Amino acid sequence: MTTVLEQPARVGKLVDQFELGLDAPICLTWELTYACNLSCVHCLSSSGRRDPRELSTEQCKAVIDELQRMQVFYVNIGGGEPTVRSDFWELVDYATAHQVGVKFSTNGVRIDKKVAARLAASDYVDVQISLDGATAEVNDAVRGPGSFDMAIRALENLAEAGFKDAKISVVVTRHNVPQLDEFKALADKYGATLRITRLRPAGRGADVWNDLHPTNIQQRELYNWLVANGEGVLTGDSFFHLSAFGDALPGLNLCGAGRVVCLIDPIGDVYACPFAIHENFLAGNILRDGGFQHVWQTSELFTELRSPQTGGACTKCSFFDSCRGGCMAAKFFTGLPMDGPDPECVLGNGESALAAAGSIPKSSVDHSRTGQRKTPRASVPLTLMLRPPAKICDENPLAGME
Repeated sequence: MTTVLEQPARVGKLVDQFELGLDAPICLTWELTYACNLSCVHCLSSSGRRDPRELSTEQCKAVIDELQRMQVFYVNIGGGEPTVRSDFWELVDYATAHQVGVKFSTNGVRIDKKVAARLAASDYVDVQISLDGATAEVNDAVRGPGSFDMAIRALENLAEAGFKDAKISVVVTRHNVPQLDEFKALADKYGATLRITRLRPAGRGADVWNDLHPTNIQQRELYNWLVANGEGVLTGDSFFHLSAFGDALPGLNLCGAGRVVCLIDPIGDVYACPFAIHENFLAGNILRDGGFQHVWQTSELFTELRSPQTGGACTKCSFFDSCRGGCMAAKFFTGLPMDGPDPECVLGNGESALAAAGSIPKSSVDHSRTGQRKTPRASVPLTLMLRPPAKICDENPLAGME
């Protein structure tokens, strides 16, 4: 059973206990591959090309064995587009057979009728379809031409197969805030649950953040909408910075980085947060540092994150207990200090902080196919081929598909 790591005695709310860290993460995100058939402009991992150092099938199974021993109840699998790995279903079956539930995020490229029927027959797999516009016009401007129809087709196939409670995952931008009711209607239509997350200036998202993140007026509109609809909408820990508008929103009103959440990337690097893929938040590597459990429980970075944080000037704010100073990744990738205000602080403190911000760091990982961003790691470009992939690291994830 997941428990609080050994710390000095401290009594308080559950959120205070989470700050101390748990002996196993509540939400582990695992990016199986950086390969992707899309090139979304806000991709937090700058995905596109496969990294030739991806964990092998057997190495992935060893990670799953470790998660089972740690009693991690489920893993959130993403990418890239995870379903393009030739061993994806083998790994899903292996995880569920070892009491590790799977939630995977997909753009829907491989959710055909046959796959949908297979998913509907499983009690331990949850599917999350990414959709960033309630119309093709809004969605495809961010995710690429045809991506809206592809996602809707996946939702239709899942609903037709009888899959219960798929998730529609939306990254909130200034262009889709007016579509919140339409997103909810889409979720209701397909028997799905709406999940909305915050746009972070990480990966390619850093290049478009100024143009896409919601305006101050839209932040208030989003808060009011969540207050009215929040009980039926999933948000995770995305919007606790909005709590300064009034009452705390449903969900975890705390930055869980290194405390209750973390990320394993395709080559086994462990980061404190899925939105903070940068060497400053790299806790270790499961292959060279004794496995995931050792990294999670003993890394210096995670120990530091679980220690009491000062909160800087934000502690003087009457809303600090609910806002907690905002998102670590959003601050870091806009050049703000970790004890500074969130760049989207609803009280306006972020604006003055941004004006005085220093240099803006870039994500350490970039597998974009456009060539417009400098790639620090050697990657294999995607090309369309007709033959089936000969092995897992073959360069084209869409080989053999029409």
